[in-house]
Amino acid sequence: MSDTTSPSGTRLTRRLTHLYVGLALYGASSALLVRAGLGLEPWGVLHQGLAERTGISIGVVSIIVGAVVLLLWIPIRQRPGLGTVSNVFAVGIAMDGTLALVPDVHGLGAQIPLMAAGIVLNGVATGLYISARFGPGPRDGLMTGLNRLTGRSIRLVRTAIEVAVVVTGFLLGGSLGAGTVLYALAIGPLAQFFLRVFDLPAPGSRTVAVAGRTPEGAILPR
Repeated sequence: MSDTTSPSGTRLTRRLTHLYVGLALYGASSALLVRAGLGLEPWGVLHQGLAERTGISIGVVSIIVGAVVLLLWIPIRQRPGLGTVSNVFAVGIAMDGTLALVPDVHGLGAQIPLMAAGIVLNGVATGLYISARFGPGPRDGLMTGLNRLTGRSIRLVRTAIEVAVVVTGFLLGGSLGAGTVLYALAIGPLAQFFLRVFDLPAPGSRTVAVAGRTPEGAILPR
């Protein structure tokens, strides 16, 4: 039996599908939040602010920021995985592609549903990406690396990074609004739900250990 038809080969194919579909949907969901115009996720605020200042597309800015953050892994001795490197490029490409296809919307009657769709789709993307288990995104890897290096809690490190990111992005002209707040409140429960939906049990086990809650530091593919 060939590797692609063996149980291990089939599982690898499913993991790769989860990885790249998840990354593509993550970029698409971020683009929908941009088009909704009611506020972006924390790193999206920074990306948009930098895009406004530089004239570079927000997707390309996302790729550049991801690459810079990945370089910061070197002094804290984090090791990237396939998912980490893929994240840097795939999310930004999918984001720019979606923005090219989806026009601006006007009026709350269109903006609110688009914002809600973006947040839910982001949860779907998160569940797919994390269930693939190919390594954290560059931004989450920075968070977990600083947690290990400083001894501070994941909660404290994550909060400090995201507050700094949001404030910087807002000062640069990024969109901060109701969508940012709703995203912060909803993404945890959505990620936990979709992690269970897309769970890929390890060979010989009945389920993946995501029963109680989403592990800290593995919330988003950023």
